Amino acid sequence: MKLLEFLTIPVSSDHKEDLKPEIGVRQIPGWLQKVLLGIPPTIPQAAAGADESDVIGVRCHLDRLYVRVRREIFRSEDAHKYLTLGSCPVNQGYKEYYYLLYSLKSDCGFKIESFPDYLSIRISLLYKPAGPVLREMPFNIPLQCKYPRLFYSYKVGFHPKVQGGTVYKKLQANSSFFICPQDASGALITSSKIYNLGDVMHFEASVRDKTEFREKRIYINKCFVTTSPDPYSHPRYTLIDNQGCMMDGKVVTQSKFLSGDSKMIQKFSVGAFIFRQAVSSTSPQQFFMHCEVSAGPLAPTPSAKACSYDQASQQ
Repeated sequence: MKLLEFLTIPVSSDHKEDLKPEIGVRQIPGWLQKVLLGIPPTIPQAAAGADESDVIGVRCHLDRLYVRVRREIFRSEDAHKYLTLGSCPVNQGYKEYYYLLYSLKSDCGFKIESFPDYLSIRISLLYKPAGPVLREMPFNIPLQCKYPRLFYSYKVGFHPKVQGGTVYKKLQANSSFFICPQDASGALITSSKIYNLGDVMHFEASVRDKTEFREKRIYINKCFVTTSPDPYSHPRYTLIDNQGCMMDGKVVTQSKFLSGDSKMIQKFSVGAFIFRQAVSSTSPQQFFMHCEVSAGPLAPTPSAKACSYDQASQQ
């Protein structure tokens, strides 16, 4: 069977609710069978021009309305003065007809109404002869143009509605390096731990795949601490800076780099502290450490080093 690619149908014949996805199998509705088989529904056509014998002819264009009226129905030669389309006068008059042609956006008095299947344009053709007595009867003839709203089947879309709760997926870190907290013996701390002022906090920077950097050494270029996971938040305190210098070592001796067994592991310690803004708080502070770690040459350089501050020499 050969099916049509599309079929022009009115909005009233498009029952989108019958096409919503559902679990199971159901029969195709009758109206949809006709659409798929190419049986077009009855669609009202916009008003077309009348033949030459019509007394009044109307043509509905996309942007204007055209009306012509036979002159022979009037007795007065001045009938065009009293013939109007709404409030707009006759445009031209010839031997057989009076013509009225106006844009739908003009101020003639067009009444525009929107319906599901069509757009309606209404206006009246008026004849109001003047004078204390009448030789002809005035008239008011309502005119209407209907513009069908046509849709192609492929223009009817569906918006899926996701059912169920939120699904969370664990993200894999893209960095080759990671930093983890340790205790004084070098064991990994896997749960939360509270430090008091004066305690020493130990950390270890390492690489996930040591085969990725065979002839290199790991370096910590800089590290700073914030009270928020956002690295751009404030307050912040710098621990390591200047391409590998333990800046906090100038303040306390606990903050320094520690020796390790592997060139791809860098251990360091930091003296516990709190931010001045939280001195009045009795609850523990939670810190977030943000570090820049890289792999560099085996021999340290001014731009790749691990320097601790010597209190004795003040260097």
